[in-house]
Amino acid sequence: SKKNEVLGMIESGLEDVSFTRSKEKYWSWPVPGDENQVFYVWQDALPNYISAIGYAGDQEKFKKFWPADIHCIGKDIIKFHALYWPAMLLSADLDLPKSIFVHGFINVAGQKMSKSFGNIVDPFELVKKYGTDAVRYYLLREISPIEDGDFTYEKFEQRYNGDLALGIGNLVARTIALAIKLNVSQIKITFKINKAVNATIKDCKKYLEDFKFNEALKSIWELIGFCDKYINEEKPWEVKKNANQVVSDSLFALQNIANLLYPFLPETSEKIKQLINQKKQEALFPRI
Repeated sequence: SKKNEVLGMIESGLEDVSFTRSKEKYWSWPVPGDENQVFYVWQDALPNYISAIGYAGDQEKFKKFWPADIHCIGKDIIKFHALYWPAMLLSADLDLPKSIFVHGFINVAGQKMSKSFGNIVDPFELVKKYGTDAVRYYLLREISPIEDGDFTYEKFEQRYNGDLALGIGNLVARTIALAIKLNVSQIKITFKINKAVNATIKDCKKYLEDFKFNEALKSIWELIGFCDKYINEEKPWEVKKNANQVVSDSLFALQNIANLLYPFLPETSEKIKQLINQKKQEALFPRI
C-alpha cells in the first residue's frame, strides 16, 4: 500500500532537505539575502495549497477550507506530499490534511501514454463523442482508484453498450414504458426490493469512505441487474394482479439508483429523475 511505501521511506532514514538551489542552474524565486540562490521548486509549489485559500490574507476563508478532508495526488509525487509537505505544515504550526488519496496512472493498451508512441487519448474528444457521464463511468468503474489502469476503445465501448445502454438505460426505458402502459401509482414497497435498495446504499457508503469508487459502482450495477431480473420473473406486461406492485417497486428502486449515481454520473442521475417525474421515454445512452 502507499501508506507502507511512505513508512518505508521514514524507516530507511530521513535526511535534511535543502530548500534552495544555485541560481546558475535553476530558475525560481530569489532567496532574500543571497542573490546566488533561488528557492527549491517544491518549497515554492506546496504552499500554494494554503495561499490559494486565504492563508496570511483571509483567515475566515482559510479556516473554512483547511485542513483539507482529502488531499488527492498522483503516485509519482507521494514523497513530496506525504513527507515534505507535512513537515512544512508542522513547522508552521498548521493542521495536516485529514487524509491523502494517492491514485495511479492511466495506460493505453498496456503502454504508457506518449507522443512518440502516438497513443495519446484526448479526453475532450471522448466527451464530445460519448458524453461526460460515459467517460466518467469508464474511468471510475474500469480503472482502480489506487493502481494503474488501462484504457482501450474496445473496453470503453463494451462498458458503454453493456453497462450504460443495455444496463441502466434499458432498465429506465422498460420501467417507464410499463408505468405509462399500466398508469402505475406509487404504492407500498415490497420487503424484497426495500431490502436490496438499503443494502446497496449501505455498501456504497462504505466503499466511498474507503475511496473504492469502482466497487461502489459495481454494487449499484448489481442492484440494476437485480431489478431487471425482478421484472423478467414477474412479467408485469402480462397485466397480472401484481403488475402495479412490480412496476411501483421498480420505480422506487430507480429513484434510489438515481440518487446513488449522483456523485458519479450527475447528468444521468438528474435525467433519470426527470424521466420518472414526467413519465417520459427517452434513451439515456444510445447504443454505439
